[in-house]
Amino acid sequence: MGDPKKQRKKYEAPRHPWRADVLADELKLLGQYGLRNKRELWRAKAILTRYRTIARSLLGMPVERRAKVEKELLGRLQRMGLVGENATVDEVLDLRVEDFLERRLQTQVYRVGLAKTVYQARQLIVHGHITVGGARITSPGYMVKKGEESQIAYSPDSPLQSPEHPLKIEAAQASG
Repeated sequence: MGDPKKQRKKYEAPRHPWRADVLADELKLLGQYGLRNKRELWRAKAILTRYRTIARSLLGMPVERRAKVEKELLGRLQRMGLVGENATVDEVLDLRVEDFLERRLQTQVYRVGLAKTVYQARQLIVHGHITVGGARITSPGYMVKKGEESQIAYSPDSPLQSPEHPLKIEAAQASG
């Protein structure tokens, strides 16, 4: 069996943690996307950094090797819904952390209209009321792929399916 893999941090904290402008920007993003703590933001920044590093290394590769790696990178980002069909490496370098935060299940549930706020979206996900493609997802940080956007729905055994649920009645009154 062997020893389990050593757990590692999936993020990197800022080098200068007490800069007022950085703190203000982080706090704004935390509120806008309903993140639990700054680690979730730092994780998204780490993912962005990883993709941008790969894109930068592509610019220095020989043409025959670059084509294969570039196709894989752009294909992965297209499936995630971060770049368009005819994207280039320059568009990968133009990505921002907000683009990754928009792909989180928590934000998508809010954008689809299944929750009134991003905080309520987080609660619905954690409590098991949301499914993606029929599979219950309880992680608000789940990255929704482009094809899964239309498959986000309430869980079949969730009380939120009922039209008499107070959340649905309140939403109907607000829109009507």
